[in-house]
Amino acid sequence: MRLTLLSLALALPALARDISIADAAAFAAAAQNVKAGDTLVLKDGTWADAHLKINAEGTEAKPVTIKAKTPGKVIFTGGSRLSVGGAHVVVDGLWFQNPTGEQVIELRQDSKHLASDCRITNCAVTNDTQLASTDSSQFVSIYGARNRVDHCYIAGKTTQGTTMVVWLSNESKDQGKHQIDHNHFGPRPKLGKNGGETIRLGDSKTSMQTAACIVEHNLFEKCDGEAECISNKSCGNLYRRNTFKGVSGTLTLRHGNACMVEHNIFLGDGAKGAGGVRIIGEDHVVTGNLFENLTGDDERSALCIMLGIPDSVPNGYFQVKRAKVINNTFINCKHNILIGLGGDKKAVLPPVETEISGNHIQTKLGEAFEIKSATDGVTMKDNETAKELSNIAKPSISEATGPAWKK
Repeated sequence: MRLTLLSLALALPALARDISIADAAAFAAAAQNVKAGDTLVLKDGTWADAHLKINAEGTEAKPVTIKAKTPGKVIFTGGSRLSVGGAHVVVDGLWFQNPTGEQVIELRQDSKHLASDCRITNCAVTNDTQLASTDSSQFVSIYGARNRVDHCYIAGKTTQGTTMVVWLSNESKDQGKHQIDHNHFGPRPKLGKNGGETIRLGDSKTSMQTAACIVEHNLFEKCDGEAECISNKSCGNLYRRNTFKGVSGTLTLRHGNACMVEHNIFLGDGAKGAGGVRIIGEDHVVTGNLFENLTGDDERSALCIMLGIPDSVPNGYFQVKRAKVINNTFINCKHNILIGLGGDKKAVLPPVETEISGNHIQTKLGEAFEIKSATDGVTMKDNETAKELSNIAKPSISEATGPAWKK
């Protein structure tokens, strides 16, 4: 009888548990024995200088979940940090306020234990202080493969370092393919130097790696850290149906090739230096976007195609090849499409095998095209240009973004 009961017990799947967590020490203890399907429920209140680390193995059907007892009521302060490694771990409803550490949320436990198929959702990282630190830091660092950051509110970074970074490696084959969606990226004040991007996918050293990330349905509002609101530094990424509202910067395809920028909305909203998309590299497609009331010039024009450097080093300017700028709408912009801007004195290579077609360009404030280089390699056809545009359908602003508890 006892052997029969023991056999039955072993055959039954382990029941998922809700484990109440009172502090960082309790979290560390629970993290050692957490199983697929378990939920670590963090108590409401302020968690000061708490470093939570976990490397857990959930499944798609039974993820390991770390969540606030009440979304938005579990508040991390000071040098608090969350490091998540493993697979199928979900983090839900946490709020990091005025962080002071080098990292806030990172999708790895450490350099040897990265995250895959994990999710950060319904969370917030915010700052409303002017920190004096000169060290570079990130609010969210994404490692590993197939992770998702969604429905979060991220705002107020004042120190050097990109707000959110996707990190790649030249050695790893299973990486990238992350999804960043339905987030609200709130105001980031001007940094005054390089290193103030809101999102960066990759870096110059890994820029020829295919990241294949999807950045969609996000709202970027007054993200003014530097000229590059988004800095693309990898290949094969998709930027779709995002809204940029009052952003003094651009979505810059800085390094890497074969990215798609489609159906985004760029609204100047009275911001000085508000721009659109800047193109560098090969095989990029910019299609179906709306550029409206943008005030930026040169690299912050509504659409800027840069000159390339012969035999460019990885962090230089690669020649624009086989770009397609098609079916976009430009309304009331001071500088619409600029071709051949030199970002470096060595940059002399004009775009080649490039198509600019089917665009609707209002010329009430600025000329349709500003030509600063040879255009023999550019095909321009079927573009509508007029002082006033009529019967142009405008896409709607991205649907509501950010955590539900912060509405």
